[in-house]
Amino acid sequence: MKPLRTCSTTSRRAFWAGILMCAWSSAASAQIGPAAQRGTNFALANCVSCHSIDKVTPSSLSLAPPFRTLHLRYPVESLAEALAEGIVTGHSNMPEFRLDPGQVGDFIHFLKTLEN
Repeated sequence: MKPLRTCSTTSRRAFWAGILMCAWSSAASAQIGPAAQRGTNFALANCVSCHSIDKVTPSSLSLAPPFRTLHLRYPVESLAEALAEGIVTGHSNMPEFRLDPGQVGDFIHFLKTLEN
């Protein structure tokens, strides 16, 4: 009698690929520091309704640039002063935000996580 094979080679490869992807994803999210996490939380609370705040999705408002592209326009560190004084844009849809120094640093840390 021939033994039953419960998993094909393809199924085993898919299983291990899934395990590796989960491990990689967990490691990637574990690498974000507390400051970047606070910046992410700020973006989730205040920015995500218009801007894309991740590495893949488009912004829901076409005028709002995805945050992952900001570093292509200028160093994100240069936003620190504008974030502290209040960002004002050429369109009326964007509310004005004034962040305290800790929030500015956290938000910049968050933006830096999107550069890679």
